[in-house]
Amino acid sequence: MNLYIQIKDGITLNNPVFEDNLLQVFSLIPADWEPFTRVQQPAVGPYQVLDSPVSSYKKISGVWTDIWLLRDISTAEKAAKQQAIKDIWAAQDQALNYAAWVFSEEFCRFVPPVPYPPTGNYSWSGGDNNWKENIAYPSSGGPYKFDLTMWTWVLL
Repeated sequence: MNLYIQIKDGITLNNPVFEDNLLQVFSLIPADWEPFTRVQQPAVGPYQVLDSPVSSYKKISGVWTDIWLLRDISTAEKAAKQQAIKDIWAAQDQALNYAAWVFSEEFCRFVPPVPYPPTGNYSWSGGDNNWKENIAYPSSGGPYKFDLTMWTWVLL
């Protein structure tokens, strides 16, 4: 579906609207409305930030479009982000269960040595260094907490 945006003195007004809406209201596309192409917000990489959650508009090759500005984070920001991820990881409950996981600088997160199974409901078992199928929550008593090392529900 075609979009248009209103222009005054080379500046966009408001937001784009559908061509059908303009035709219903005006029976034609008014002269102060120009074509617009919507561009989805880009995926942000682990070492990038989006300058604004809202796009700006720019005319490119005669058509207005969304402009999204991504920037790579600095070396210092990258190091701080990596350290924050590592600190959170080390402080998690039952952190020793995940001792075999390694930090991936490429993705800025910890990854398991064995990929997650394609189907099913699993959790990581540090005792086996592999994925194990989850055990259902006990139907009576409780509350319980799952002990990943012993692979059982423990009454609190």
